[in-house]
Amino acid sequence: MNKTLIKLLPILLLASTILAACGSHTTQVKSDQARLTDPNVPAPQLDALVNGNNAFALDLYQSLRASPDNLFYSPFSISLALGMTYGGARGVTEAQMADVLHFDLSQAKLHPAFNQLDLALTQGAEPENENQQPMQLNIANAIWGQEGYPFLPAYLDLLALNYGAGLNLADFTAQAEPTRLEINQWVSDQTEERIQDLLAPGMIDASTRLVLVNAIYFKADWQDQFDANNTHKAPFYLLDGTDVQVEMMSDTQVLPYLRRENYQAVELPYAGGTAAMDIFLPDEGAFAAFEAALDWPALQGILASLQPVEMHLFMPKFTFSRDFELAQTLAGMGMPDAFCLGAADFSGMTGSPSLCISNVVHQAFVAVDEEGTEAAAATAVVMVESAMLYEGLELTIDRPFIFLIRDLSTGQILFVGRVLNPVQ
Repeated sequence: MNKTLIKLLPILLLASTILAACGSHTTQVKSDQARLTDPNVPAPQLDALVNGNNAFALDLYQSLRASPDNLFYSPFSISLALGMTYGGARGVTEAQMADVLHFDLSQAKLHPAFNQLDLALTQGAEPENENQQPMQLNIANAIWGQEGYPFLPAYLDLLALNYGAGLNLADFTAQAEPTRLEINQWVSDQTEERIQDLLAPGMIDASTRLVLVNAIYFKADWQDQFDANNTHKAPFYLLDGTDVQVEMMSDTQVLPYLRRENYQAVELPYAGGTAAMDIFLPDEGAFAAFEAALDWPALQGILASLQPVEMHLFMPKFTFSRDFELAQTLAGMGMPDAFCLGAADFSGMTGSPSLCISNVVHQAFVAVDEEGTEAAAATAVVMVESAMLYEGLELTIDRPFIFLIRDLSTGQILFVGRVLNPVQ
């Protein structure tokens, strides 16, 4: 039996609004079930989801780090989009996806936990300084499905109850190109035109039956902003021994900090105290070893050991975007059946194993300057009041580093990045 292809798209999008209206080529059909706004998930189940998501975040980093370029992606966006797909997975496909994505909860518990986490992440907090803007964290899900295709009401109910996602009916067989353009326009609208042509010609075709999209937008001011008057040109030393000139910010702050034998770590909170950026700076010559050893247990140990330190911090400004096609990466991580024409089982979507995933497309954008960060996620740092303060420390981030954007109330890693060259 030939398998029909799912075009699966977990996408980190720079979005100014949560959802744009669908165009003239689709009609939205939703379950009559309203999204659960109080799923009442027990704390241990939420913790299990967050720990699993974070373990996947670092596993994915290890699969992507061979790239010679800067990295930036939203593991939470990918987990969420694949979580929607996982709701229809069965048999070996379900087991493989659960193993790779670290979905340790049953289907009945996983999707309400994703709903609870989504709701917790988007609560936000007001900044203490009235001159600072409140943190923005918007998460949106959208689905396009082939009109007349027999999607099971139970699957549509699962998406509606836990992800707030309705089904936009499209005619991929006769209107593939208009639908591609429509989805690209939706993406453009969500990104303030930063991402113009997400889906290349041919990525949507007559074989497409389902497109799942997750969009996350994050923008936050630093809790203590850098003075732009102090920003100056300075060298940033690359892995090959050469250097480039960067715009280096500087400020004196009390920040959570850790010094170990071959690296330093520092955490920069965002206004409102609910999100933070964690930066990991390996010593000269130690980047490769540090990167290779980075996993979720190691990261947990680092984050738990941060102590407040008064320091003079030098940090480069940077802006870049990255895009990925992750089908081969995810298959290589241990879930090949989901992409295999003869093996995939998504019978929970239609009642028969007639679908497989053709691609997983992901795009991400990040901008860091004196005021804050624009990307897709949030995190806040809680300082240990009893820790000793060490005065006079100077930390200069002038060589390749790894960073996270993390939500502090849940511990969820929203974004992972690596800067090898700030001007790349």
